[in-house]
Amino acid sequence: MNSFSQGALRVLLIVLIAISLWLFWLRFGVIARRILSAKPDPDFSLKSLGRRTWAFFWEVVCQAKVIAERPLPGLAHAFVFWGFLVFALVTVNHIASGFGLRFLRYDRGVGAIYFWLAFIFAAAVAVSIAGLAFRRFVIRPKWLGELSPESGLIALLIFLLMATYMASAFVSEASLAGVALWWAHTLTLLSFLPLIPHTKHLHLVLSPVTIFLKREQFSQIPPLNGDEDFGLIGGKDITQIIALQAYSCVECGRCTEHCPANNTGKVLDPKFIALGMRTYLNEFGIEGDKPILDSTIPKEAPFQCTTCGACENQCPVGVQHLPIIIGLRRGAVNTGEWQDDHGGKLFLNLEKNGNAMGFSQAERDKFIAKQQLPIFDGTQEYCLWLGCMGAYDPKGREIISAFAGVMRYLNTSFGVLKKERCTGDPARRLGNDLVFDELGQANLAALNDVGVKKIISICPHCVQTMANDWRSLGITVEIEHHSEFMARHASALPAKKSEEKIVYHDPCYLGRYRGVYDEPRAVIAASATVVEPPRTRERAFCCGAGGGLAFLGEESGTRVSETRAKELLATGADTIGAACPFCNTMFRDAIAGLTETPPQLLDIAQIVSRQIESRQIEASKGQA
Repeated sequence: MNSFSQGALRVLLIVLIAISLWLFWLRFGVIARRILSAKPDPDFSLKSLGRRTWAFFWEVVCQAKVIAERPLPGLAHAFVFWGFLVFALVTVNHIASGFGLRFLRYDRGVGAIYFWLAFIFAAAVAVSIAGLAFRRFVIRPKWLGELSPESGLIALLIFLLMATYMASAFVSEASLAGVALWWAHTLTLLSFLPLIPHTKHLHLVLSPVTIFLKREQFSQIPPLNGDEDFGLIGGKDITQIIALQAYSCVECGRCTEHCPANNTGKVLDPKFIALGMRTYLNEFGIEGDKPILDSTIPKEAPFQCTTCGACENQCPVGVQHLPIIIGLRRGAVNTGEWQDDHGGKLFLNLEKNGNAMGFSQAERDKFIAKQQLPIFDGTQEYCLWLGCMGAYDPKGREIISAFAGVMRYLNTSFGVLKKERCTGDPARRLGNDLVFDELGQANLAALNDVGVKKIISICPHCVQTMANDWRSLGITVEIEHHSEFMARHASALPAKKSEEKIVYHDPCYLGRYRGVYDEPRAVIAASATVVEPPRTRERAFCCGAGGGLAFLGEESGTRVSETRAKELLATGADTIGAACPFCNTMFRDAIAGLTETPPQLLDIAQIVSRQIESRQIEASKGQA
């Protein structure tokens, strides 16, 4: 080839590269400007760089979350990702070779080793992308949604990139076949680049940034920013983090697959919460004043969320659905767009009576007197937090009574507040920050008045709200769940193994929110065999009570609690063990309608209490 021909081909290559980059930026630039021009997140900080770096390494570089949640397709996806990392150097060298500037060669030095390493990864990528395409277009799991021609085209281009690279290893670069393969690889690469920002494959660029910048805490509810911030209403309320996460969604459907609302016939699909935000940004922009709800997201969808966190826990690209959902709830509640009789009654009960059920304080006083629970006066070690369920629900009271007996057995000093209001959990999750703030401040004043240093609660919702949501109100008290307390004192509690089988249900607010999985199981294991339901630990299916839904009346579709109760019953266990009064009451009602011979339904405190009673009976017989 003469110098003129070489020069012309290089000019052609420059033009093609420029066109590819221009087409890429034409769309990506619009998206980048939208994200950057969105409202800053008031609570965003780049602190905890070590944690962010580790999350980036573990979730992006190692692809650990992708593999863990869907092992086989996850591993295939990981090989595609790792293959792209290996191919970064190959691609730069490939383009450089078009200008006579190659820095790695097939036949010498480091290049000889690196190109064969790349060959191995190319084969892995080709097999993986073919397998993923077969899964999407032939097996077609419903969670992946409708078939997408774009996905097929992208898969084909990735496969061609690998095929042309591998084929070039077996022909001479100077031969006609070698030149043809070089151009085929180049044109495939330059065709692939402009498609990225037009498809879900935009996550290739954005998701590493999203994972690095995501909010620090699980299901972290961002603060409202001043008196003019009413939540997520229109485009002006969409923040940079929300916009970034919306454009990062890979549409894999993992959130849909594990969402209790979607699994039981509700309108809510967490995938379309993220995609609905993306659609809004594409159609109306950051300055849009059209309401998001009923525009690109159905109005009822956010209010069907149990806030269980399964979606956020599953997402491989860092989308945090719950702050978006609660932001939408805030907007609808604060503007009066959400009109619900049950919700209105709940808020009124919280404001007027200080509890979600609407009972008078006198009912709590009677319970305290009957159980002879001491009033906290500052001399005791722990303040035992009753909560709405522990103070007013009959089964919740039984749990409190059992746990108080455990504390007495351990000679742990404790007392209860003379007056206690709801922590504000249902108000907070339903988007009523005014009621939440009023309840929280009243409770903090009561705690400070008597000098409380440590709080212990039977309710994971109370623990989560006090430990995390009250931070904005200035709480400085230690808070823990009773499962953590009992596990820590396990050596002082009676342990006598029986043949009883107890299936344990992980409460969402204790497991996914707080990371407490082993402690309740350790408590149960001291007296019985722990049985695991099909969906357990991080994948546990919700009871349906969270997010204030326990107080919002009947559900549409199948009841979430019924679906989970069937799973627990199917294990054939003698007893269902719970560690949350909300789970307890939801399953109590669900099980009653499913079987005429229901197993026992006990809180872990009641399981320990039985052991104590048995020990005491044995001791009394021995003395006799």
